[in-house]
Amino acid sequence: MEITERTAFLGLGRMGLPMARRLAGAAAELTVWNRTPGRAEDLAAAAAPAEAVHGAGVVVTMLADPAAVAEVAKQFLPALEPGTLWIEMSSIGPQAAAELRAQLPDGVTMVDAPVLGSVGPAATGDLVVYAGGEDADLDRAQPVLERLGRVVRCGGPGTGAALKVVVIGAVVTAVTAVGEALAVAEQLGVPDELARGALAAGPLAGVMARATATEADFPIRLAAKDLALASGGPVFEAARTTLLADPALAEQDLSAIVPPRRHRPA
Repeated sequence: MEITERTAFLGLGRMGLPMARRLAGAAAELTVWNRTPGRAEDLAAAAAPAEAVHGAGVVVTMLADPAAVAEVAKQFLPALEPGTLWIEMSSIGPQAAAELRAQLPDGVTMVDAPVLGSVGPAATGDLVVYAGGEDADLDRAQPVLERLGRVVRCGGPGTGAALKVVVIGAVVTAVTAVGEALAVAEQLGVPDELARGALAAGPLAGVMARATATEADFPIRLAAKDLALASGGPVFEAARTTLLADPALAEQDLSAIVPPRRHRPA
């Protein structure tokens, strides 16, 4: 489906840049902005958030955390014209999404639409998009969202942000638990391949696939941030503490929490 409205995309990080490229292939006009210059490559870039959103019918944000979204929003919200739709795709949780909605200028609407998936699916349009908002706004956002992945309409405002916290909390905690299970296997003398094979053959098959992924790029620091959005459930909090225990892993993919394979001597 063609994106007929002028679109602005703010945030060209690991996920944002491939997502913006997907939209550039379908949007009649796309302007991008990133906090650190030089990320836009051949995309049309603005020097400031307010410049990027000027005249845009649809504004998309994909930033690291609630603080980053709030900071950037202060710069572009006053520049939004009545009738603008803001699609907020960062993982910030329902509370932050509600706070942002409360700041919307008159006549501006918002859809919360965080995504599940890593950089590979972001580039190919195979993300899962959890979208929350009023029906009319979701309809209007659909051409943008379906260009990025499979759209799951969750309900009213805030429901997309809420479901993302639920799903990513379960995924991150499960991967962290698999890492601990493999460490226990080593302590108990269970052969590595036997332990991995047993886990992969049972109900944790999907978790094992994510825990041993080699092409994903979801930094541990962001996984820990997502767990914090769940407001301190004891199991999620234990997984978060485990993820933060080794600062050297902060920028590595979540799979780094799993012990490396041990090879038997020849």
